[in-house]
Amino acid sequence: MNNEIDNYKNKTFEDIKHTDETDAEYWEARELMLVLGYSKWGNFKKVIDKAKITCEISNNIVKDHFADVGKIVEAGVTSKIIEDYKLSRYACYLIVQNADPRKKAVALGQTYFAVQTRKMEITEDQYSKLSEDEKRLYTRINVRNKNKYLFDTAKNAGVKNYGKFNNYGYRGLYNGETAQDIAKRKGITDNEDILDYMGSTELAANLFRITQTDEILNKNKVNNEHDACNTHHRVGQAVRQTIQKLGGTMPEDLPTPNKSIKQIEKEEMLKISTK
Repeated sequence: MNNEIDNYKNKTFEDIKHTDETDAEYWEARELMLVLGYSKWGNFKKVIDKAKITCEISNNIVKDHFADVGKIVEAGVTSKIIEDYKLSRYACYLIVQNADPRKKAVALGQTYFAVQTRKMEITEDQYSKLSEDEKRLYTRINVRNKNKYLFDTAKNAGVKNYGKFNNYGYRGLYNGETAQDIAKRKGITDNEDILDYMGSTELAANLFRITQTDEILNKNKVNNEHDACNTHHRVGQAVRQTIQKLGGTMPEDLPTPNKSIKQIEKEEMLKISTK
């Protein structure tokens, strides 16, 4: 993984960097689109629009990071102007965070920016040296990405009610608690994600639940919602039993952090935006 990240940094992302007359760095959206594995501008533009919203929510000036520019291209005997953006490093970060992590280049990009944000490379040996906030942010990115794979697998297995499917997993891991029960216990509102209010240990337990459910659904070729939900519940229970056997703290007994993942991400993004 470290070699892939190095290649991403040196041969992919940094390779398409430009500098203007003031020696300020920038990236062109059309070039970044191809690097991230997108072939259609319309699809990539949706990602840019999401990134711009995130930029605005973070109290940054959108036009400072997403400058509208146009390119003149030849179209037969005539020429036309096509839409493009001049992007800051911060804008690239936001785009990568809002792109599809099932694309390998996007997944590598998310890891690359997580590494760059903390100015260090994350390996298994170094993970223990991270602060709790850094562990939470790193694990939450993995949970977010793996959940997308799980929901794809669940859809192929016949799941239509994703809330129900999700709660079966939580009930197995949390001794009968649903997502709503967990949110109530943590004292967070319904529109907040409970995963954003978990410490690194609790996130790691959920990451294991997610990856193992995904693997078993695929391995057993589950093809209906009833069996998919029961599989998720059994995996949740198995993870809980493993924690108990190892003498660990049950997930519902772990403390709820005061700071949400979104707050941590906002702080990290602001650090990048000032560079």
